[in-house]
Amino acid sequence: MAILYKHFVQNLNQKTILKSISFQGVGLHSGKISKIKLIPGEEDTGIIFKRVDLKENNIIQANFKNVSSARLCTTLKNNFGVTVSTVEHLLAAFYITGIDNVIVETDNVEIPIMDGSSKDFVNVINQSGIKVMPAKRKFLKILKKVELLDNEKSISIETNNEGLDVDFELGYNNEIIGNQKNHINFNSTKTEEVYSSRTFCLFEDVEKIKNSGLAKGGSLENAIVVKGETVLNNGGLRNKKEFVNHKILDLVGDFLLSGYRILGSVKCVQGGHHLSNLFLKEVFKDESNYSIIKFNNIETIKKDFKRTANKLAVNA
Repeated sequence: MAILYKHFVQNLNQKTILKSISFQGVGLHSGKISKIKLIPGEEDTGIIFKRVDLKENNIIQANFKNVSSARLCTTLKNNFGVTVSTVEHLLAAFYITGIDNVIVETDNVEIPIMDGSSKDFVNVINQSGIKVMPAKRKFLKILKKVELLDNEKSISIETNNEGLDVDFELGYNNEIIGNQKNHINFNSTKTEEVYSSRTFCLFEDVEKIKNSGLAKGGSLENAIVVKGETVLNNGGLRNKKEFVNHKILDLVGDFLLSGYRILGSVKCVQGGHHLSNLFLKEVFKDESNYSIIKFNNIETIKKDFKRTANKLAVNA
């Protein structure tokens, strides 16, 4: 509890990148080479995508209300029909590195997939430096349980004063993937195995996906492909739970579209981009589900953590 408290207090202020950073790579679904430039944002800017290949109407705010498609990736669209897709891994990198304010310039319709994870984004952001800003962060505090069921898929969130933690369960009719579960507390758990976990698919689905006009840039360089009992990628898996860890990565990226850091405990079964977007809409449609808070008083934080510690002691 003391470690969580220290970590939480150290992350009350908004952050941006220290200097501009550039990346280049292929778009997973478009197959086009894309260049992006991350530019430090001002306080309370949030995350903004800017299509620099267009001269006007080229700003897209990273917000769940702007999601136009969630099929195999998350696509955002502004009121003028301008889109940017496959934003989730970059957004997850912002969540994990603590970036609140940044402008993402892109010269194409899609964010580069890099190696299929957030590893390159996270490492370069950390190496380039992070600037702590005077302004305090706003948090989305969950006040009561919210749940969404979609056949065999489900997702819920409950109150958690310390930050965001995720329980995720994944099941595939495949011997390699099988049934995987993992729990990640983003305040205390080391997240390298999450941000380095790559997107994946079954070999038998590749042709179907490509025939639908997607995955034009997909390869063994940027996605795990599983054929029967074999991982086709050289070197195999990066960690034993890479499949479920990647699903957690996607969820965290999609959840940043709420516009806030979240104080809540999430449980998800068979989730994906579409379910995450539906769930954020479910949370925000009832104001009694949440409150938007800013920790200006350190004593308030101490009281919240003391209350949680006492509750844990009673339940032990």
